[in-house]
Amino acid sequence: MASGLKSRFFISNFLKGLAWLALFVIGYIIFKRYVHVDFLDWLEPVFNNTLLMFSIYTMSEIIVGIIPPEIFFIWATRSEEFDVYLQYAMLLAIISYLAALLAYWFGRKLSNTLLFRFLKRKYLSKYLRHLETYGFFLIVVAALTPLPYSGTSMLMGSLNYPFRKFWIYAATRFIRYAIYTFAFWEVAFA
Repeated sequence: MASGLKSRFFISNFLKGLAWLALFVIGYIIFKRYVHVDFLDWLEPVFNNTLLMFSIYTMSEIIVGIIPPEIFFIWATRSEEFDVYLQYAMLLAIISYLAALLAYWFGRKLSNTLLFRFLKRKYLSKYLRHLETYGFFLIVVAALTPLPYSGTSMLMGSLNYPFRKFWIYAATRFIRYAIYTFAFWEVAFA
């Protein structure tokens, strides 16, 4: 496999990730400046319940990242204390990583079920082609970009990708979350 093709794949998805991050940051800035805070009063009971927020995040990360993690970083900035925010951000990263390991395990255990064959055919077939083309590189790209991280992890498990390699490559997810931690704190309190 030519490294140029892998580089283009990574750069393309990395740029999409930066665009996604920029969109959230710009949206957050606009929202913070121009939307009346009373509009969110109905969400206060959810936002004020830290356990509930982390539970929602955990379920989202396990179920193929239904809710973008950027929303939870914005929520975490509400603490207005860097130490608390940093703890929340680290917990978000750990949950995301563990959710990927769980998705890998689900993929491995459920790969022969009718439901998984349906999900694989309907939603994951595109990533199967990427896996055949890019191998482990797909794990790293999914960890660092908007590609579905849990879906990619599940696919890797379903294909019996070696777990030892998977958990090492999947740890690159922490790089993305370190960038998010810095970016959202700077935007929230700049």
